[in-house]
Amino acid sequence: MELKELGRTGVMVPEIGLGTWKYSGGSAPLLRGIDLGANLIDTAEMYRTEDAVGQAIAGRRDDVFLATKVLGSHLRYDQVLWAADESLRRLAVDRIDLYQIHWSNRSVPISETMRAMEELIDAGKVRYIGVSNFSVNELQEAQEVMTKHPIVSNQVLYNLNSRRIEQDLLPYCQEHHITIIAYTPLADGSLATPSRFLTDRRLKVLEQVEAQTNKTMAQVALNWCTSRTNVIVIPKSNSVTRTEENCTASGWRLSPAQVRTLDEAFA
Repeated sequence: MELKELGRTGVMVPEIGLGTWKYSGGSAPLLRGIDLGANLIDTAEMYRTEDAVGQAIAGRRDDVFLATKVLGSHLRYDQVLWAADESLRRLAVDRIDLYQIHWSNRSVPISETMRAMEELIDAGKVRYIGVSNFSVNELQEAQEVMTKHPIVSNQVLYNLNSRRIEQDLLPYCQEHHITIIAYTPLADGSLATPSRFLTDRRLKVLEQVEAQTNKTMAQVALNWCTSRTNVIVIPKSNSVTRTEENCTASGWRLSPAQVRTLDEAFA
């Protein structure tokens, strides 16, 4: 498994982690992913999978980089502290490695939210602060009120079919050493197999690169994401077999020509 630095923390995380939105696979896929080096597991208060993640990593806590999120409706100072404690309880751990704001909330001053996030680090309950679904402006506003600790990541939608972040968010995060954690990197599975969501031309290009690399469509799509600087991915799988397939999207790299071909086909 290839590793990338999380922000400027010096901490190396796998370029392919394990997502748990709508997860129902039990412990086996998560444990297999950990064994293959995909030891970043991402969950959230909203997902209602923190209990399942906690059960899966019991006895393996030191092997896992654990990320979760606070709801956008829980961003008042006291709510953030309460939500973190509840996540710690459900996960059955004493510290969250990456605590993320799931969405921004304009009804709550960002300074109030970030003050609570920084306090969680000072209390030893959280190691690093991240955000999710933040625009450049929202990121800048949050960064401006931080007094002690940096924002190290922004978790956003990114895949071959959804490339909007390339306009301004991805360059901004790359310039400021903020890791992009790409969720839904397989576009809900539509990039893993031929589907009605792929035009004939796009499917043909994916199959062409698949044949050139002797990899699967899913592995090509994931590797395309991680070919970007500062980008890691968190595909979700409920099966051990698919988890193994996803993890094997690391350890090799598409050629520059293949990346360009995909860029042009999915422009």
